[in-house]
Amino acid sequence: MNKEQLEEYWQVYLVSVPNALSNIEGYEAEQFGDNPALADELGKLILKGVKTATCSALWEWEAEGREIPKVGLKTIVLDGNDNPLCIIETIEVEIQAFNEVDTQFAFEEGEDDRSLESWQTQHWKYFWRVLPKIGKQPTSEMLLVCERFRVVYK
Repeated sequence: MNKEQLEEYWQVYLVSVPNALSNIEGYEAEQFGDNPALADELGKLILKGVKTATCSALWEWEAEGREIPKVGLKTIVLDGNDNPLCIIETIEVEIQAFNEVDTQFAFEEGEDDRSLESWQTQHWKYFWRVLPKIGKQPTSEMLLVCERFRVVYK
């Protein structure tokens, strides 16, 4: 998807919002996960309302030189082919260690059987795939950017 198509999607959203201040705020557009198949899978969970939280390593944000998300951030969620699925709004951001993530957050991430154990297993695998690319290795104490969000447009 090109920038013009994303902007068109964003403008359609803005028309749907009375007194939209979102035009000033702007948006981000991104896939969830680290590959197209995972982006499709996680995108579907978001659309179904099953996935209402996400996390990433603070190191990833630092390596990309990006600020961590703030409450109110709008994100166009993209599928594995970079097509927009929906728009979400960040409603909470917390920095916490991997080993401090609780059962409620794991449940809200909406993946696998939604248990803390499966969350730990799957996220550990994920971090072993992505962190070495930025010269890091996962640890149980590594800091995560934990976000909760809600779908505002689909």
